[in-house]
Order: sequence, then structure tokens, then C-alpha cells
Amino acid sequence: MRFSLFKTPQPKKFNYQPRYYDPKKEEWERRKAELGYDSNLTKEEKLRLQMSRWKKGNETGGNNTARIITYFIYGALIAGSIYVILFTNLIENFLTLFGIHAK
Repeated sequence: MRFSLFKTPQPKKFNYQPRYYDPKKEEWERRKAELGYDSNLTKEEKLRLQMSRWKKGNETGGNNTARIITYFIYGALIAGSIYVILFTNLIENFLTLFGIHAK
């Protein structure tokens, strides 16, 4: 490359050829892959398809029984804490253990 003071170099040419995109064919290929038939999808596209199914499974709510049990456990812990604080003298005994006298 020659160096010149007054001439700026031309940008490099770039050969871009857009590919043809057919949404119906793309959906058909994905549907074939979902059903287990032979499709033209690459390994990466098949992996993305599997991962999108995982995400859809999580959005539907998953296991409602586990969610109800979790809420029940949280509610029991909160109710138990309120009972111990308000209706027992456990806190007063704990404070006198450290030398603090509650009124």
C-alpha cells in the first residue's frame, strides 16, 4: 500500500447476498422437527426449538400443587412466628437471659 497525503483510501467492498426467507416453509420445518420427522433444521436450530419448548412449559404454571404447598408452608411459618411473639413469654425469657428486663 502506498502512502499519500491528500488521497483517502477507498473503503473495502462488501459482497452481501440476502437469502430468501419463506416464513411458511420455516414454520413447516419447525413443525416437522417437533413431530420427530426428518427436517432440514441444523443442530443449533433444533436445540433452540427444544429450549423454546422448555420455556413454554415453565410459563404454563408448571406444578400448581408444589406452589400451593410452598404457600402453605410460608403461611404456617408466619402464623407460628406471630403466635410465639404475641401469645407466649418466650421473648421475655430470652430478654431476661441477656439481662434486659421487660416491663
